[in-house]
Amino acid sequence: MSAPAAETHAGPTPAAVILPWERKRPEALRNGEERGAMRAAEARLAEAVGLASSIGVAIVHTAVFPLRARRPSTLLGEGQVEVTRAAIAEQGVTVAVVDAALSPVQQRNLERAWGCKVIDRTGLILEIFGERARTKEGSLQVELAHLSYQRTRLVRSWTHLERQRGGFGFLGGPGESQIEIDRRLIDERIIKLKKELEQVRRTRSLHRGARARVPHPVVALVGYTNAGKSTLFNALTGAGVYAQDQLFATLDPTMRAISLPSGRTVILSDTVGFISELPTQLVEAFRATLEEVAAADVILHVRDAAHPDTAAQRADVLGVLHEMTEDETLDEGWEARVIEVLNKVDLMEKPPGPAGEGAVAVSALTGDGLDVLRRMLDHRLSRDLVTAEFSVAPEDGAGLAWLYRHGEVLSRADAEDAIRLSVRLSEANRARFETRGAG
Repeated sequence: MSAPAAETHAGPTPAAVILPWERKRPEALRNGEERGAMRAAEARLAEAVGLASSIGVAIVHTAVFPLRARRPSTLLGEGQVEVTRAAIAEQGVTVAVVDAALSPVQQRNLERAWGCKVIDRTGLILEIFGERARTKEGSLQVELAHLSYQRTRLVRSWTHLERQRGGFGFLGGPGESQIEIDRRLIDERIIKLKKELEQVRRTRSLHRGARARVPHPVVALVGYTNAGKSTLFNALTGAGVYAQDQLFATLDPTMRAISLPSGRTVILSDTVGFISELPTQLVEAFRATLEEVAAADVILHVRDAAHPDTAAQRADVLGVLHEMTEDETLDEGWEARVIEVLNKVDLMEKPPGPAGEGAVAVSALTGDGLDVLRRMLDHRLSRDLVTAEFSVAPEDGAGLAWLYRHGEVLSRADAEDAIRLSVRLSEANRARFETRGAG
């Protein structure tokens, strides 16, 4: 299937998106639950087109090719390679995106066969991350991931490093090849980046420690890319975080304070979106970003309820979170802290049924359901609170303000000698106030 050809003069780069599709085994198809969450080829192709479009290319050709067997040389079969070659020549394609993981040999052979640049799913996602990262931390993470990926693809990609080896090329000794020199340069840069990122993680840890001393609960938004996390973040905080109908619109974590109906202040954190088959290099490189989720008191799993592939997207997100549990980035009890937010209900043909316990249906765009979400957050955060009685001297304005700032005042009785309050707050804050260690 082909899209209309785009104008190439002074316009976007014409590109093709090719999806090699492996069907599920027959025994898997008999399992109703797995079938319900299985990613359809059309939905996967649409996602790949969205990913490619987000880097500014014009998609002029798309194709889905069933894979009967993976060919070590090209992944695709000979006939599929030839059909694509003809379509690429006809449409004037200069970049072909193959929505699969290609080995360096497969990538090189396809470039020779098709006469254009070929990038695989990993390379495409890295390209998007490289364009979107704004902070120093985000840039470091992207560079680390990109270097790890490019280390196996040194041919042509790293010839520019020759300019850098004049002062220390002799370290390789006689006979060291250009690729060996480039690989060593990459390894040295990777070591340096990992050290810098470790410093970033230590800084994040200090910031989390500072927040814990305030303390305000942290609520982290997670979800599949383009599920509407940033739009929800803006709707809840009134912030102007970049939010577009675009994959990976948010790469750098953003945090804002919001007030809940009880008056309680919480910190809301917007994080990078997950995606199926997230490149291994990026999972590791973005660990510092994902650590914000590990520190959260509540995790809002934002889902695009109107997406035809919403069940598979949910499985992808939960899969990454379970991996974080296995490597001890995330503690074992994280499931109890999750609230599912079924977003984009305004795009659904019919209203969704009851969201169920621990879930809420909303539209971040129209505001529907946001009050219910705020009350649910209040209720979830109140589960670990205690109710305490305090007597505050009328002249102790600072202590009175502290209680209002750090707890929920349930009742208040003013007398000449004292102000008596019933306050719901955390056990830690109760102890802090009673020992007068309050800020």
